[in-house]
Amino acid sequence: MNTALSLFIPLALLAVLLILALGLWNMLRAGSSNKSQNLMRWRVVLQFVAVILVMAALYFTRG
Repeated sequence: MNTALSLFIPLALLAVLLILALGLWNMLRAGSSNKSQNLMRWRVVLQFVAVILVMAALYFTRG
């Protein structure tokens, strides 16, 4: 379980960073506001997943 979490946490954080960068890039170059909104919504979902993974890792390694 720990190895799976130690693999998925960095991937989730990287996904959050990538979506955030894409959303900001789209906003800075005056792209579609709908696309920026969708990217920021995905960022929130991915942040939630990342927080759940971190909390699960803390719970399972607490022993």
